[in-house]
Amino acid sequence: MSGKKRLFTYGTMVFGFAIAAYLLYRGLSQFTWDEIVQSVTAIPTKNLLLALAYCAGSYICLTGFDWTGVRYVKSDLPYPKIALASFVALGLGQSIGLAGLSSGAIRYRYYAHWGLSTEDVAKIVLLSGVTVGLGLMVLGGIVMVLNPDDTAKILKIGPSAVLLIGIGLLLAAVGYVLLAAFARAPVKIRKWTFKMPTARLAVAQIVIGTINFALVSACLMELMQATENVSYLKAATAFVLGNIAILITHAPGGLGVLEVTVRHVMGEQASIGALVAFRVIYFFIPFFVALPISLIGEAVFRARKGRDKTEPAASV
Repeated sequence: MSGKKRLFTYGTMVFGFAIAAYLLYRGLSQFTWDEIVQSVTAIPTKNLLLALAYCAGSYICLTGFDWTGVRYVKSDLPYPKIALASFVALGLGQSIGLAGLSSGAIRYRYYAHWGLSTEDVAKIVLLSGVTVGLGLMVLGGIVMVLNPDDTAKILKIGPSAVLLIGIGLLLAAVGYVLLAAFARAPVKIRKWTFKMPTARLAVAQIVIGTINFALVSACLMELMQATENVSYLKAATAFVLGNIAILITHAPGGLGVLEVTVRHVMGEQASIGALVAFRVIYFFIPFFVALPISLIGEAVFRARKGRDKTEPAASV
């Protein structure tokens, strides 16, 4: 990485952390530490367990993001290896910030070790990013069509306009599948050649991406329902808008941005305990599970590399 690119990357991360810290302060400063602790401990065990189950389901879907990418580059890498690389990359990357860059670097470490080229890894990361966009777009479209009133209040536009936007988002997803089916001409960028995935992979991207975000919304709803009667559609609306804000700010793990956006959409229905519990379940737990796995994996890779270097010398 050149000096200018490194400066830009680190500068963006610092800027994201600064925004996140400010928003988190604004969102939590009205509460005392005791109030936050009491709000978290008030969540019933049943709700916590269901939220954990939805979180696990989401991370399984996230491995599907990588699976579609690996199949796109026509690799027969087995699913367990794909799942390992995906979980470690996203478990760490979603909390570190700049997920596309951080998780991409971690993916490269794994996939390169298993024989994939730099171009292959770049295409896997790119296709995973497209899957994120498709899933968010389709769930957003569904939410806007089924629940235009809440979205209209937040965006300060009429429900009919929201409905049209929602239909447009869903039609755009259909258009993506049609492009995948009929636009097969490759596009060359420098040394690399890109082309649309097959229609079958495009449909898989949309299904996996949408289910993923639907499960994360369910996780958030389950925690909020511990104290309030929250509808799934409203929770999904809040989560979609929160993710759009996260993409704009690049805040690490959406820190502060997600909390403030969800509070703005949900009002008092989104207790601070539910939001803290959501961050712990969806970001902190996967991070602290992925961290030791990544360290073990790095040790294994280094040991195998050292063994490969010594084997030829030993056979002479």
